[in-house]
Amino acid sequence: MHVLSLGSDQRMGIGAVTRMAELLALESRSVRRSVWLVCLACGFAFGQTSPLTLADCVRLALEAPSAVQSAELEEDIAAERRIAARAELLPQFGGSMGYGYNSPTTNARNPFSFVSLNGIREYLATADTNWNLDLSGRLRAGLALAQAGRELASADLAVARRDLRRAVALAFYDAQLTRRFVALEESSLEEAREFERLARARRDRGEASRADVLKASAQVAQFEQRTEQARLDARIANQVLASFWTSEVDRELPLVDALEAPVAPPDATISDPGETGIQGRPELRRLEALNRSYEAQQAIARSGLRPDASVVLRYGLDANQLRADQRGYAAFVTVNVPVFDWFRSRSGVREAEFRKRQLDQQRAMAERTFTLEYQSARVRVRSWHDRILLTRRELDAARENLRLVRLLYAAGEGPALDLVLSQVQIAQAGRSFYSAIAEYRRAIADFEVAAGQ
Repeated sequence: MHVLSLGSDQRMGIGAVTRMAELLALESRSVRRSVWLVCLACGFAFGQTSPLTLADCVRLALEAPSAVQSAELEEDIAAERRIAARAELLPQFGGSMGYGYNSPTTNARNPFSFVSLNGIREYLATADTNWNLDLSGRLRAGLALAQAGRELASADLAVARRDLRRAVALAFYDAQLTRRFVALEESSLEEAREFERLARARRDRGEASRADVLKASAQVAQFEQRTEQARLDARIANQVLASFWTSEVDRELPLVDALEAPVAPPDATISDPGETGIQGRPELRRLEALNRSYEAQQAIARSGLRPDASVVLRYGLDANQLRADQRGYAAFVTVNVPVFDWFRSRSGVREAEFRKRQLDQQRAMAERTFTLEYQSARVRVRSWHDRILLTRRELDAARENLRLVRLLYAAGEGPALDLVLSQVQIAQAGRSFYSAIAEYRRAIADFEVAAGQ
């Protein structure tokens, strides 16, 4: 038994909660989910201090109610259907007890009223065994269909988990990028206000014209609008990310700054396994499971053309007197031979064959599409990595240019327009640089999807 105790003055971060949940080696998936949600609630109740990583956000989203949990239930349902299909192949055991009374008649030749009954009184207490021999293969095909259904549900679960991870990753990087834009715009706004103060001071000394002050004021107003828009975008991005696991979406999430982390080279992130790069995609496993289900449906339809047999074994009492010496046993063998069903079974076989052909075409189209996505994702990863280097040089040059232009203007040797343009340029360069990093992270996430990772 694991006991989790939290003091009133304890501050628990999601990172510590994650490690604690991992230590709880519980066998039941529902129990693990309940423990995690309790730990999460406690973590937020005592104040979240540890910033969330992407892995933390993904784990929170996976544990919260979502399409993933619905897919997990579908997998459980498919597993139960497989158990039921396997049970159909085994002998079925049962028992029955009964008593029947048939009124007598005055005719001596007919001692009881209903000729279909066995006597005035009939006592029944038997143990029965019923076993379908499955000569036609219908039950075995049903088991194969249930197994294919379970594999199909497993593939759907893998797709749901992958799509949720990707959606959380994109929302995580959007939140990171919009917060970085807020910092850039606030820095540019402060720079513009400093320029306005400098322009007013120079005008008071007669060193600058009123036009310089108006340029500076217009620049401040422009950056104030851009800052407010950046804050709005950051707030919305925070809400989108938080909505994956909580209804308190307006609370600002503490996030690890992934845009400042070292960027790994593309060769260490992606590989080129050739045509096998898409074989791990769950969509292909889903198509294979569908193909097996169509084969099972074809076998079920074909079983309607074949004979079938069942055996019933019975032991016990079925007599007119309730006596132990009246016990006995009986065996019944039933053989069903189909003769003519108006081509219903043959039509079912052909329908399954057509579905298999259709599925082969869908697989060929899917493989072409997946190969395109895989190669395009690899190209985007390399392209965005190269663009990070280019935008980094642009940002460094813009910073140095702003520094020099500010010195020239303060010395009265440069026009105000150059300073205005330099402020806009450095803001745009900063946006381009951090956008390139975020797009590189997104491209890696898309590559992992395309490669079936």
